[in-house]
Amino acid sequence: MPTTIEIIAFAAISLGMVLTPGPNMIYLISRSICQGHRAGMISLAGVAVGFFIYMLLAAFGVTALLFAVPYAYDALRFGGAAYLLYLAWQAIRPSGRSPFEVKELAPDRPRRLFAMGLLTNLFNPKIAVMYLSLLPQFIDAERGSVLAQSLMLGSTQIAISVTVNSLIILSAGGAARFLTTRPTWAVVQRWLMATVLGTLAVKMATEARR
Repeated sequence: MPTTIEIIAFAAISLGMVLTPGPNMIYLISRSICQGHRAGMISLAGVAVGFFIYMLLAAFGVTALLFAVPYAYDALRFGGAAYLLYLAWQAIRPSGRSPFEVKELAPDRPRRLFAMGLLTNLFNPKIAVMYLSLLPQFIDAERGSVLAQSLMLGSTQIAISVTVNSLIILSAGGAARFLTTRPTWAVVQRWLMATVLGTLAVKMATEARR
């Protein structure tokens, strides 16, 4: 099983990923501000199910397949690093936007809120990178069941993401007002996120296969 240090390291990376701008964050913040906290939480339930689906895919064979097929792991690793660098550039480019810049969304019924949260997460490349490129680096077949390790790490990521996103939903309005009325803080937030993304990209690209 993963060591305590490895679980803490994976939890820290999961925290950094959930705090970086992406489709999930932008959708949940916009939905919460436009339709209220309840709508945001229903959307988050859909996002959580998307995480669960990714975790099961990783646990039941996808991760093992990556280790078995030559170069597949490295291809995803370098592809994931390139995508993280792209996200970092999107955060700091001159015309880049903060996730707290709200997108206008029309009110939706609970079923559609859930479905949109689920689809936003399933088609979120950042989550695919997390489960297909980052998670395998923390799995060691010599330490026991790959399935159990995948489920443990995936559950850690889901718990962190749901907790952080819940706090983001509850504070979305205040955070958006704070950043829009203080442009300097918005710039700092974008550069901070770009730094986190860039660091993860370098780590992913330079860390050898286990």
